[in-house]
Amino acid sequence: MKRIVLCRVNITAFRRWLAAAVALAACWSPASRRGWECIAPANPGGGWDLTCRAVGAALDELQVSPGSVRVTNMPGAGGGVAFAHTITLRAADSGLIVAASPSTTLRLAQRQYGRFSERDVRWVAALGAEYGVLAVARDAPFQTLGDLVAAWRADPARVISGGGSAVAGQDHMKILLLAQRAGLNPRRIRYVPFDGGGEALTALLGGFIQLFSGEASEIEGQLEAGNVRILAVLAPERLAGLLAHVPTAREQGIALDWITWRGFYVPGRISDAAYRRWVDALTRVAESQIWTDARDRYGLQPYFLAGAEFRVEVERQVEAFRTMSREIGLIK
Repeated sequence: MKRIVLCRVNITAFRRWLAAAVALAACWSPASRRGWECIAPANPGGGWDLTCRAVGAALDELQVSPGSVRVTNMPGAGGGVAFAHTITLRAADSGLIVAASPSTTLRLAQRQYGRFSERDVRWVAALGAEYGVLAVARDAPFQTLGDLVAAWRADPARVISGGGSAVAGQDHMKILLLAQRAGLNPRRIRYVPFDGGGEALTALLGGFIQLFSGEASEIEGQLEAGNVRILAVLAPERLAGLLAHVPTAREQGIALDWITWRGFYVPGRISDAAYRRWVDALTRVAESQIWTDARDRYGLQPYFLAGAEFRVEVERQVEAFRTMSREIGLIK
């Protein structure tokens, strides 16, 4: 059985990513800096990209922004390239906003962004969220979370899990925390990383993995088609709609929640007035019917924090993730 490889910062690789970010910035003309810009720290099609495009469209439709909000995709280092780019090259750019999620705070907690920390940027708001799920194929022998844990106890190598995040990323952390809170050694649980939840689901349906770790929105199509069974939602209480019949992990005796908020940060050296403008702008979005409709369309749950309240929550989450990562043995 392969051991988990701990996820540590590769400084040489990080410098290469930063150099790539510098090269991108050098290509922009002054004209391209007019209006507002949202950086999605990943390729098109993922959660960060969706966050930028959906909120940017709402800002435009509400006539809050000075023209259309353009989206720049800046993948690399799990958001590290965009984070470094914002801090080192755009620190006072009041027209820039960057998409973030617990994937960002988890990497900050594990110090995967090198010397940069959550205090190097200003946290604006989170406008929606989705909850984690654990699912199996429809013909899997596990009917409940208890069945899964029993199989792990009998033979940890028997059940191969997978998700759309890297080793030590948020989909992997759900599995590690589940094992830990069930009284098992999380380092004995097998996990295979995939390039996105879609690939992980394909692997589940093909029998290459036996347990899928992801988000509710990723699984609903396969659930409607009858191809998967969700063992648990990682929410404080049951979700509405298609997943209303699925019990939470808490209902099954394991206190594990995982909320994936969708939010934003801005450069750390913008003025207080510019920061308040961003807080006010995203508050207007959050309170609008336009955003309620968009949130429902993309399968997001209501969740809103802004300004100082959001900053405090981010700092609390980074510290909590750091403690979890130490307990599991991912960092010293």
